[in-house]
Amino acid sequence: MRNQIIEDLKTAMKAQNKVKLSVIRMVKGAIQMEELEAKRELKDDEVIGIIAKQIKTRKESIVEFEKGNRTDLIKATEDEIKILEEYMPEQLSKEEVKQMVEEAFSTIQPTSPRDMGRIMGFLTPKLKGKADMSEVSKMVKEKLGNS
Repeated sequence: MRNQIIEDLKTAMKAQNKVKLSVIRMVKGAIQMEELEAKRELKDDEVIGIIAKQIKTRKESIVEFEKGNRTDLIKATEDEIKILEEYMPEQLSKEEVKQMVEEAFSTIQPTSPRDMGRIMGFLTPKLKGKADMSEVSKMVKEKLGNS
């Protein structure tokens, strides 16, 4: 994953693609900061976690830009998200996520909303990086409310 990011950085430099270059440099910097903190090279799943966090931050920014009616910033941020999503594993469909939630419920058999943590603990390792965890959380809460 790291090698892919470095290669893409070189390609973006040669192509003079300023947007992609900026986004990749930001990701590379975030990875380096985490590596300094951890005092080791990060594994691919940790790099994916960093990229997912960057995507989440940008999606939150889009919400704020919409409130301020800043369509120029919304478009630029959406372009950045598209670049970041290239590094993410293929996302699961809503149906696939729903199926995983059903599996979690049949395995854990929750009795109250207090079991939310156990269910999310079961789902997170399987879905992290492959689905929007805030959406997964909403599905679980909804299902807990109905049971």
